Amino acid sequence: MTRRSPANRKQRNSQIPTGPSSRNRLPKSTRTASKLGKRARGTGLNNHSVYEPPEDWHAPLDVEDSSDYQIVVQDAGPGYSHVVTEKQIRKRLRQLPQSMLYPLHTIQLSRMTRKKRSFPCYGMQWGATLYLYPIESSLIEYFNRPPRPAEYNETRQFGGRWVQHSSSLWTLVWTEASIRNFYLNNILIHELGHLLDDRNTSYRDRERYAEWFAIEHGLRPSKRSRRTRRRSGR
Repeated sequence: MTRRSPANRKQRNSQIPTGPSSRNRLPKSTRTASKLGKRARGTGLNNHSVYEPPEDWHAPLDVEDSSDYQIVVQDAGPGYSHVVTEKQIRKRLRQLPQSMLYPLHTIQLSRMTRKKRSFPCYGMQWGATLYLYPIESSLIEYFNRPPRPAEYNETRQFGGRWVQHSSSLWTLVWTEASIRNFYLNNILIHELGHLLDDRNTSYRDRERYAEWFAIEHGLRPSKRSRRTRRRSGR
């Protein structure tokens, strides 16, 4: 994933060896941001060696025919907040076919650290684990250049609001509802798409598949659900 800046959350290949099981697949993607000042996503996780993994490693279970998974919640860190809860994550994933959850072992709500701030991302898939990162408690993200069209359009679809303060200062403003929508129906589903993708090997193809997966199983169902609620007067 990706932590901080929309749309340019790109895959990162790990040098850490993998096992034969689908649950042992190692990071095929982190969604990183482009160089956006405070939101610069850098290449930090790409540079981790076998001896310095980017995150806590959760050993996969051997059971392949179960949709059970654990959720690990770390303290978000000073000035940061997790935008989704364990209950919300489980409720969202229950809307997917159970077969899609078989390869999933762990979801971790990770702590933001000083080191991670140098290459922040919204989310990451590493092996059979999905990592979701906190954002600033203010729900305001800062950038030193205007958003690219893809970044602008993606976040707008989920309720993010871009504000220009000067030629070198833009902010992306979220509400609690919009950032929760962004994580549950985009970040979470995108990273799950990477986990389930056992066919594509190139960065471009894997990212394309994950984006398609997030649209088909995240964005479109969430839009249908909102339309249904509006029609019912809820």
